[in-house]
Amino acid sequence: MLSEEECLEILTNEPRGFLALLGDYDYPYSLPMSHVFVDGKIYFHGAKSGHKNDAIKKHDKVSYCVMDAGVRNPEDDWSYIFKSVIVFGKIRTLSDDDEKIEKLTYLGDKFFPTHDETVREIERLLHRTEVFEITIDHMTGKIVKEK
Repeated sequence: MLSEEECLEILTNEPRGFLALLGDYDYPYSLPMSHVFVDGKIYFHGAKSGHKNDAIKKHDKVSYCVMDAGVRNPEDDWSYIFKSVIVFGKIRTLSDDDEKIEKLTYLGDKFFPTHDETVREIERLLHRTEVFEITIDHMTGKIVKEK
């Protein structure tokens, strides 16, 4: 098991994870997402319509899995040791433009080299961008040693 501090470090530093939703006909639906972890919540963006949006509207409970890149196992030199975090929580779509701009700025600043570039893209695409927020109910983390 990882400590809460280690879990938060992974959520903060790793760029991507897999969002798991309950999709059409109650089939699991998982998709890769780029995220930012701010003030104890996870944020990501996407289009204003699509399968993900439909699933979020129907069911607000989600899980989100993030793992680090891992390191080569020094004991055998062919397997990896990696850390992962799984978050269980509720998701919502932000509706306030000021709040969306704030969270999109955090996202952009994490992935783009200049703040000015982030601001320009937000201004250009805000009208067609959704921002999603996961509030964490429960979180687990562990270290895996492949065998």
